Amino acid sequence: MRTIAVMNQKGGVGKTTSSVNIAAGLARRDRRVLLIDLDPQAHASLHLGVEEDGSTDTIYQVFAGAKRLRDIRQLTSNNLWLAAADLDLAATELELVDAPGREHVLRKAIAEHCEEEPFDYIIMDCPPSLGVLTINALTAATEVFIPLQPHFLALQGLSKLFSTTALVRRRLNRELRVSGVLLCLYETGTRLAADVTDDLLHFLQSSDDDAPWAGARVFESRVRRNIKLAEAPSFGQSIFDYAASSAGSHDYGALVEEVIAAEQAGERPLADAA
Repeated sequence: MRTIAVMNQKGGVGKTTSSVNIAAGLARRDRRVLLIDLDPQAHASLHLGVEEDGSTDTIYQVFAGAKRLRDIRQLTSNNLWLAAADLDLAATELELVDAPGREHVLRKAIAEHCEEEPFDYIIMDCPPSLGVLTINALTAATEVFIPLQPHFLALQGLSKLFSTTALVRRRLNRELRVSGVLLCLYETGTRLAADVTDDLLHFLQSSDDDAPWAGARVFESRVRRNIKLAEAPSFGQSIFDYAASSAGSHDYGALVEEVIAAEQAGERPLADAA
């Protein structure tokens, strides 16, 4: 089983769009996938057509100790389950502040579920912050995907993300690695996108072996800016269901093939974050 946290402390970079469409794409390739929405804004849940109405069981109840993960998951399409979020999840930051083992709540919930019924992939959509919910995701994950918009300012926060994963690996989760950086909202043919991509590749490839980001790679697939990707959430559908012939569907399909290729090769593209 591969457990992947999709994270970036900056909003609007394609994090939720990537979480949903990677999960949906893997499910379409006959993998059993659980998508866990860890953002109190619940955008991943809305993207899959699950609206907050007060009657839906959510991941908040797992953090509160009221329910198990298997009790709150729901099947949204063939092979794709969702652990939905709602605004109550924002209270988790305060409720767990003094709780013993607060960083391991999600990891224990996943382990308990998968002892009874494993998944092939667990994808976690992290909130745009480095609080207790994101730390729970990193403690539970074996891999991290970092969506990044190809702007120069986006590179400034990248080293902090790598440093955070390195810290979690040292203190909480020795299995955690950064699998790669995903370029989203990519504008093909622009000088800016090409320059930032070159800078990013140079930054990763020229690092010392003991740097937190040593060994990380940039996915070959680029997710181009595409209006269909922006429209799909309002219809509660993944890009594959909403606009199967669009550029967004093609790009995420190619990314999913990269993820599966690593699986079939029997290895993950890892970054030693020690």
